[in-house]
Amino acid sequence: MSTVDESARARQVAEEARESRWDRPSFGRELFLGRLRIDLIDPLPEQEPATGGAEFLERLREFCANEVDGQQIERDSWIPDEVINGLKALGAFGIRIPEEYGGLGLSAVDYHRALMLVATVHPSIGALLSAHQSVGVPQPVQLFGTPAQKRAFLPRCVREITAFLLTEPDVGSDPARLAATAVPGEDGQSYTLNGVKLWTTNGVLADLLVVLARVPASEGHRGGITAFVVEGDAPGITVENRNAFLGLRGIENGVTRLHDVVVPAGNRIGREGEGLKIALTTLNAGRLALPAMCAAAAKWCLKIAREWSARRVQWGRPIGAHEAIAGKVSFTAATAFALEALVEVSGRLADADRHDIRIEAALAKLYGSELAWQVADELVQIRGGRGYETAASLAARGERGVPVEQLLRDLRINRIFEGSSEIMRLLIAREAVDVHLSVAGDLIDPKADLSRKASAAARAGGFYARWLPSLAVGKGQLPTGFAGYGQLAGHLRFIERASRRVARHTFYGMSRWQAELEHRQLFLGRIVDIGAELYAMSAACVYARSEEQDESAVELADTFCRHARCRVERLFRDLWHNTDAHDRALARAVLEGRYSWLEEGIFDPSIDGPWIAEATAGPSQHENHRRRVPRAGEAYP
Repeated sequence: MSTVDESARARQVAEEARESRWDRPSFGRELFLGRLRIDLIDPLPEQEPATGGAEFLERLREFCANEVDGQQIERDSWIPDEVINGLKALGAFGIRIPEEYGGLGLSAVDYHRALMLVATVHPSIGALLSAHQSVGVPQPVQLFGTPAQKRAFLPRCVREITAFLLTEPDVGSDPARLAATAVPGEDGQSYTLNGVKLWTTNGVLADLLVVLARVPASEGHRGGITAFVVEGDAPGITVENRNAFLGLRGIENGVTRLHDVVVPAGNRIGREGEGLKIALTTLNAGRLALPAMCAAAAKWCLKIAREWSARRVQWGRPIGAHEAIAGKVSFTAATAFALEALVEVSGRLADADRHDIRIEAALAKLYGSELAWQVADELVQIRGGRGYETAASLAARGERGVPVEQLLRDLRINRIFEGSSEIMRLLIAREAVDVHLSVAGDLIDPKADLSRKASAAARAGGFYARWLPSLAVGKGQLPTGFAGYGQLAGHLRFIERASRRVARHTFYGMSRWQAELEHRQLFLGRIVDIGAELYAMSAACVYARSEEQDESAVELADTFCRHARCRVERLFRDLWHNTDAHDRALARAVLEGRYSWLEEGIFDPSIDGPWIAEATAGPSQHENHRRRVPRAGEAYP
């Protein structure tokens, strides 16, 4: 299949993921088109009257404070059964499941706040709950399941653990290449699944699984990638390894093999061939869970940075009084506020269920994971040697065991989880340029004949004749624009001007590269990063003025916007003044081995050393882990 065909297929899948129930446009999409629709987020969408959210969060806080030892999880590399059972008793596995199915039925905002709480005790707990609730069985069944499936599975999801099995050893961010198969039975009553799934968070101990597999097209079967609910202890399922990682040492993540696993046809979610749509929609909802935990990490970093910078004295003054450290403290505080604002605004949009929030969710995931990592890195620097030392070592010599190095390790995965930062930029960019690709259509399609190109040129001319003049002037150029925002009005004027500016640059890129624009990934990445900064600035300004905020929030939003504006200007400069062409050329030469001589004089222990690969983590220690890991050389069942 050609690159053009693959791009067209990707756009078609993304288009199918849109929902007809959305009656309000996407704030992010409008932003990339040069339109600052602040009315879409200000005032913030109203929340439904509280129905136990505050009470649940307080009970969860007490449980975390009294029953959970984050350092024990770090030492033992697993979450104790009593913690998991305690979370079940609280209803934490059913936060987003409707009350009619036994869940708590809480809002996305309350769910995010719950994740923020547990993730600061140990992020593995946050991963456990979000992998179950954001991308596990509950979400796809709620969105795409039949009434019978909801009655059968959702009550179980309140008290059982679930997992989402998508990734494979040779298939990561391109699920269209999925190799796992689901062959229909001759009687039409079942499917037989075969394949291997990698990095199955919760898969080591899950009671229920969502498995994506390819149904071969045949008479009576449209085929295609399809989603199934599979029992975790079904015959033929083997967890072959419990994986160990740089961070998140308590997660139950493994390699799962499906060997002739028979699944009832009634367990198929949606129709055959709808698996990618289900996966994309499910991941869209799940992507707001990660920025919630990133925001929590940034808030924790602020607490530690404030305490340490005020107490630690060097050269006669607290280190926070020295400008070099003060800049880091300021960045930490302003960014922590912005990340919380981003999660709150995105969560409100999700709860309203009227907005297409795919771009906002993706921007929040991308921005939250990147900025939280920077904040944690700055905290390591602020703490110095104590930032690099483990909490256990600090405590052993009588100091407060602050797990800063652990936080850095734990946060690193968020730039990879549920779509790496590079893939997120491409997904968002595809949405950002989708209007241009749709308008141009046959004009940039090499397969289109002259008559189709002529018709496309006429349509494109009409669209751009209306759209381009709208980018010339706007509210951001008026001194009185956004006057109601007081101290933050200047930042909103900047956002409005920058929005039109980024739309013009996208058009310039489209004009220059046409269909090849999709492959100018570094250019598109900068376009997306500008949009992410503008969305974060918008969220910070709106959140700072909301009724529940302290008046000092405006100061944090103001400083954050000043930081963001500097980053935006650098990104605009780098759009056209960069080393992209040189980097592409050099990379090709590297891959061709031109500089392999540079690799001489080192030792590669993974190839050259007397090192034997063994499963270091072993099987799960949980009481409800029913599937053992085979010993080395032992065949799977």
